[in-house]
Amino acid sequence: MSTFIGRREFFSGIPKITYEGPESDNPLSFKWYDPARLVAGKSMEDHLRFSAAYWHSFCDDGSDPFGNGTFIRPWNVTDPMAKAENKADACFEFASKLNLPFYCFHDIDAVDEGSSVRESESRLRAVTGMLKERQEATGIRLLWNTANLFSHPRYMHGAATSPDFSVVSYAASQVKAALESNVELGGENFVFWGGREGYTTLLNTDTKRELEHFARFLTLARDYGRNIGFTGTFLVEPKPMEPTKHHYDFDASTVIGFLRHWGLDGDFKLNIEANHATLASHSFAHELRIASDAGMLGSIDANRGDPQNGWDTDQFPLVLYDVTEAMLVVLSQGGLGSGGLNFDAKLRRSSIDLEDLFIAHIGGMDCFALALITADRIIREGVLSSFVKKRYRSFDDGPGRRFEEGELTLEDLRDYAVENGEPARFSGRQEMLENYVAHRCTAR
Repeated sequence: MSTFIGRREFFSGIPKITYEGPESDNPLSFKWYDPARLVAGKSMEDHLRFSAAYWHSFCDDGSDPFGNGTFIRPWNVTDPMAKAENKADACFEFASKLNLPFYCFHDIDAVDEGSSVRESESRLRAVTGMLKERQEATGIRLLWNTANLFSHPRYMHGAATSPDFSVVSYAASQVKAALESNVELGGENFVFWGGREGYTTLLNTDTKRELEHFARFLTLARDYGRNIGFTGTFLVEPKPMEPTKHHYDFDASTVIGFLRHWGLDGDFKLNIEANHATLASHSFAHELRIASDAGMLGSIDANRGDPQNGWDTDQFPLVLYDVTEAMLVVLSQGGLGSGGLNFDAKLRRSSIDLEDLFIAHIGGMDCFALALITADRIIREGVLSSFVKKRYRSFDDGPGRRFEEGELTLEDLRDYAVENGEPARFSGRQEMLENYVAHRCTAR
């Protein structure tokens, strides 16, 4: 992949980032991410499928609830279409210098919303053309896009779950246009994140009706996408709360149950975000495992939260133990298919230099690369898999196997308990296994 330079070079002081190995002290180099390195029969690039997030990398201004933005970005200008083209140039230059094969965006990340449905559609069509030209010039692909159905004041009560039909229809117009953009760009997935699909108080909410509307909305979007040629995977991204008190897509188990209940599980999978997992009081690996066990792990938003902060801090992933646990799940299911690892992570508001954007991504990419190597070693050694197999050996034959195959009644189970008496106890060896994984994370 050659370095893309658009009408203007925004990162002129930054060279193309290359692999220099773990002994390198160069902050603008990869220590572990070697795209061509083979791990478990595939290249790192094919395993990890890294993606840049348009919203954090090219739209974020460093603001937070307590202060104005701190970032001054050279691509931000007043004219919306000129700014859109600048951001497209910045995104593809950034991705090509980092050797990122994918990017992701919300509709209003790519171009500011217009004053009407028609104007917004026209702007998005124009920017889709810009993005397509840059995809063709670089080979960088669209991992997924989505519609922002949470930022505008019209969505203060929700979008698909709004009590106002005119809001639901407006949300549908955005999804329709975003799907059309996706098909034009050859997107491999399309995401729904219910940023305000939930409630803040039950006193004014008909939850039954809202859930029915949410399912109807997703069904209509699915049908339209298939009708216009979208052959990829629809993804739902779980999050428990924030900005609402309670989101209808609370966690992986909730979303899986919802999709199965409404017959959508054949077209939809889950996009799991690490920080959302911790907000739901789960670990990153837990959410991945629950989705994978259901055959519905589709893609990942790679970030982390701050254990001292109870909100979505969207920091870059650097905790090797946690990421290794995550990659154990991904490798055990044979990869992410059409999904990937999207860096839904942002700089701290005091990290204002453009170089910081590269350094942050390099750290995240190296962490996942090293976790991939470590997880592959753990799987090949077989310590965890053999222990788990041994732990459940009572179900491999005899009455245990007959129980799993549905051949025993409750009376049969009672009779077995009478005959065999008090079960013997055995250790789960948690500390031993945790120490083993920790050691593999430090051994080189």
